Order: sequence, then structure tokens, then C-alpha cells
Amino acid sequence: MALQAASPFSPALSSNSRIKLHIFHFKTARLPPIAYHRSSPSLFCTSSSNLPSFSGCSKALSTADDGFPEASASADVVCLGEMLIDFVPTVSGLSLSEAPAFKKAPGGAPANVAVGISRLGGSSAFVGKVGEDEFGYMLANILKENSVNNSGLRFDPGARTALAFVTLRSDGEREFMFYRNPSADMLLKEEELDLELIRKAKIFHYGSISLITEPSRSAHVAAAKAAKDSGVLLSYDPNLRLPLWPSADSAREGILSIWDIADIIKISEEEISFLTQGEDPYDDAVVRKLFHPNLKLLLVTEGPDGCRYYSKEFSGRVPGIKVSAVDTTGAGDAFVAGILSQLAADQSLIKDEARLREALKFANVCGALTVTERGAIPALPTRQAVLDALVNVPV
Repeated sequence: MALQAASPFSPALSSNSRIKLHIFHFKTARLPPIAYHRSSPSLFCTSSSNLPSFSGCSKALSTADDGFPEASASADVVCLGEMLIDFVPTVSGLSLSEAPAFKKAPGGAPANVAVGISRLGGSSAFVGKVGEDEFGYMLANILKENSVNNSGLRFDPGARTALAFVTLRSDGEREFMFYRNPSADMLLKEEELDLELIRKAKIFHYGSISLITEPSRSAHVAAAKAAKDSGVLLSYDPNLRLPLWPSADSAREGILSIWDIADIIKISEEEISFLTQGEDPYDDAVVRKLFHPNLKLLLVTEGPDGCRYYSKEFSGRVPGIKVSAVDTTGAGDAFVAGILSQLAADQSLIKDEARLREALKFANVCGALTVTERGAIPALPTRQAVLDALVNVPV
């Protein structure tokens, strides 16, 4: 039984595409509504009913405006989506209210992947939007410092850069509290896209968060269509954050609406259970339901246990490595960066199981090293760090 997906390049999922969040009432401070996510099947979410719209012009990065040198004309891997600030507690195992202090860390899954690829020696670009504020310019500078092409980054004068507070349990797992009301990443417009940058890429990578509301949904669909029409390999990591969606059904529908256009999909065990409505994520027959006819590679990450891989010709498992987890934020993104950096250099890996397994071993180590430090982007490993760690990985 195949899962049913909507047309990948269809209009918005409904006439009312605005996010609905539960409201937390703050009487002593003017704070935006927040979305709280617990990394377990039991999810408590928030939100607000009406998202304001902004009509101001967005700025693109340029030498004249920002003092940033012009980025290169192309990149092997272009990542589209959100970039934000993670606030990670300095002490694990405490609730957000109990945390004595937080470490500010740049993050956002697609941005993490872009930086991860660059750290590994690859060529990457990021397309998205941040607020025209101190955090937004800080994030733009972080992309530059990590040699990520940031020519596709836009600044919104009417919305702030997104923030996420991350609680670390004693085992390194996370709970999230998001500030998006709306944040700038949700307001990226189709006309703001650098389509030439996307068309010139070897791989176009994205998540699902930009599908939640307009105008970012239309921008996302247009970017994916431009990439597909140009023969670019499409990579998709749904990166489920259920409280940011109006409902579980809308999340499932939204994630599956672009499922059939992807060439490579990376999912977690939790996401398999969610998309199949509770079926066993360890059952290969269940996983195969997610394998659409045009898919080249389906990857399932299992944390410290490694990953599984499925293609039309073969399937298998590559074990992970055991490390002491400090913060699991960004581990899946580091894994994606690891495998995409290999595929950008040689896409024929997909058809050669032995070489694919070596590439996935490399990706597993990328993920493992990332959990040994706090924050996502700060913890992403260099290529040399991964190669050094591989020396101790059993063949």
C-alpha cells in the first residue's frame, strides 16, 4: 500500500494557510507566542491564530549594502529553508525555567546542512530569509565565515529572526520552544529566490518547515520545480516539528505533498511512525511504503545505532559509533551534510552498494561527532576530524 501524497507542485494546502498556535499569555513582558515541542510521541503545542503580514521590501546581501564580498556564482549543494538562533542551556537535565544560562548558537536544519558541507570541504549555498536585525546579520556573517555562499539570503525589515530555546535532557535529547509570530524565514517570497543559483546546483536540499505557511510555501515549491526542471538532484529531510503545524493531519499532508519529487529522502524512526500513522518503523515492509517510484535513495537514521538505506536494487544497515552525547541538536543535519558532500562529488555512489556503505559510514561519524558538543553549527565537524575518527571505526 503506497502512501497518498498531494500533487507536488499544487497550490497551498488550504485557503487559510496561516499557522494556528496555542497562546501563552505573558502579562509582564511583550513576548511573542511560542511553540513548544517535546521530543516524544506526546506533543504539547502552542500558537496564535492570525499571522500578521508585512509589505516591506527585503534586502539581499550585497557589497554596497553590507560590506560582504560577493559570493561565488554557483555551489554544488544549495540548501533552502530556515536559519535561526538556538539558545542551548549550559546545564543539561533541567527545564527551560530552571536553566541558569543559555549558550547562543546559530542553527536551522537547512543552514546546518549548508555549513556542514562546507566544513567537510564541499561547496554549498544557503537560500532563505532572516530579520533585518542583529541576529540576522550575525547569521549572514556566520555563513560567510564558514565559506557558505550567502547570495541567496534575504533580510526582512518587518519580521524578526527566529529563535528557538532548546532544553537538553540528561541523555542529550531535546525539547524545543520556538519564537515565530511570524519569523522572517516564514516570509520568503517566490520573487526573492535566486533561481539561477538553484538551477546551477548539483543537489538541492530542503526540509518541510517552509511548507507550513505562505508565502514561504509557494517560494519552496517554485524553487523545487526550478531545480527539478534543471535536472538537479533533490534531497529532502522532513525534519518534523509537529507543534509548528496547525494539526498532525496538516503536517502529514504537507510533508507528503512534495514527497514524490525527491530523489533522496532522509527520515528518522519517529517520522516513519508519524507518516505511516503508527506502524513499526523497524519493519522493512513499512519503510518500503515510503519508497515512491522515482526515489533513488531512502535513508533512515537511528541515532547511535547508525542508519538504514533503501534503493531499488539493494538495502541494508550501516552501524554507528558510540559517543558520549552532550547535545543531539544538529546530528541528523550533520549526517545529511556527510552523505550529500559525498554524493556531490560522485552521484554514482547511489548505484554502488559497497561505496555507498563507505559514504554512509562517513555520514554516521559526522552525526556522532556533532553530539559531543553543544549547539548545532558550532559542533559540526571538519573533514579531517571525521577522517581521524574513522580510523577507530570497525570495518
